[in-house]
Formats: sequence, structure tokens, C-alpha cells
Amino acid sequence: MPTDDLGGRGERIAAAYLTHQGLRVLDRNWRCRDGEVDIVAREGSALVFCEVKTRRATGFGHPVEAVTPAKQRRLRVLAQRWLAAHDEHAPDLRFDVVGVLVRQSGPAEVTHLRGAFT
Repeated sequence: MPTDDLGGRGERIAAAYLTHQGLRVLDRNWRCRDGEVDIVAREGSALVFCEVKTRRATGFGHPVEAVTPAKQRRLRVLAQRWLAAHDEHAPDLRFDVVGVLVRQSGPAEVTHLRGAFT
């Protein structure tokens, strides 16, 4: 499975997981000149900006470990851009990371870190 297909599959799995957990997905793969937000969702009074990382194995670490401080800074900027472009308001903003391990057999393993960084 090519990397692009793997990432797309992981994002579909993450969106389904978040929806099942009670979040309402507002946007997926939103892009601007500064990059892309994988998933924007609402949970109660919070807007949740989710970074999704997908891997086939943990040889290079768990997928959630791939969200570096630089990626965190970029996601904060992207959240500001998304808010400026949309008429959504919330008293709380949250940054989550969803790691998806896609195995050759069996179901994918999803790890959801709520409030992974500020």
C-alpha cells in the first residue's frame, strides 16, 4: 500500500473513531498556504484540531511520537488560519493527536491523545 493510501486510510479510520467517540467532524484535510489540518472536530464546547499519524509498524516508534514540536507549532498556526476562514466559535480549543497502526491482518489500533499539547 503506497504511503499516500496509508495516510488516507488512517485519516478515514481516525474520523470514524472520533465520530464513534462522540465528536462531530467539521472538516477534513483543510488546506491553506501554511499546510493542512487533518481533522477539525467539535466536542461539546471545544473545537478540536487533530493531527493524524499512520504507520504499519512501530519500528520507528509509535505514530503519535511523530508529532514533533515543529509540527505542533505548525498546527497552532493552521488552527488560527482555520478559525479566520470559518464562522465557528468555541470557548475552548484543543489539540489532539490520533495515532493509527494499520496491521496486515486484524483491525487497526487507534491511540487518541486528547489535549496532546497546548
